[in-house]
Amino acid sequence: MTTDASTSDLRIVRAVDGLDLALEPLQGLWSVEQYFKLTNQTNHLIEFTDGVIEVLPMPTRDHQIILAFLYELLVLLLRPQGGKVLFAPLRVQLRPGKFREPDLVVLLDAQDPRNQNDAWLGADLVIEIVSPDRPTRDTDEKPLDYAEAGFLEYWIVNPLTATIIVLVLDDAAYVTYGVFARGERARSKLIDDFSVSVDEVFDAT
Repeated sequence: MTTDASTSDLRIVRAVDGLDLALEPLQGLWSVEQYFKLTNQTNHLIEFTDGVIEVLPMPTRDHQIILAFLYELLVLLLRPQGGKVLFAPLRVQLRPGKFREPDLVVLLDAQDPRNQNDAWLGADLVIEIVSPDRPTRDTDEKPLDYAEAGFLEYWIVNPLTATIIVLVLDDAAYVTYGVFARGERARSKLIDDFSVSVDEVFDAT
């Protein structure tokens, strides 16, 4: 089964039996259970907010190379310390009725009860690689979402500007810990030993 990646023409297409189902009329009416069933049957990244689903574009090669580079660094650092690092597709609940699929998510303790099989119920650190189709999704909208969810740190890795912005939670909102450009090392406030060369991140592609 495939899912059309356009949020203005959401369709389920299954060639084996000729199924062609329009999803747009259901916007605002989806239940969490239906969202789970849908995402269990497609390889597209699909996010959910209060009955509305959004199908995200397929990641590019460069996006996936950057993701893999950061994932490997985090795993090497955190696995010996008992942490858990995962990557999309993985449903992450921000609050009841709202799910995102961040590029990378970190729990500092793998035994954290938020580490659930069907969906994580939160995270300590989250990383998004900005998508060119709608950059404001990652730069403007998700900081509000992730702050509301209480994620302690949010990294915005932006290939469009060759910068990495690190935001840290201060009460209920994010403040900028650093804006790191080429020639600098982006560093985490939450994880003492985690830093990365901005050049190496964007040159990995």
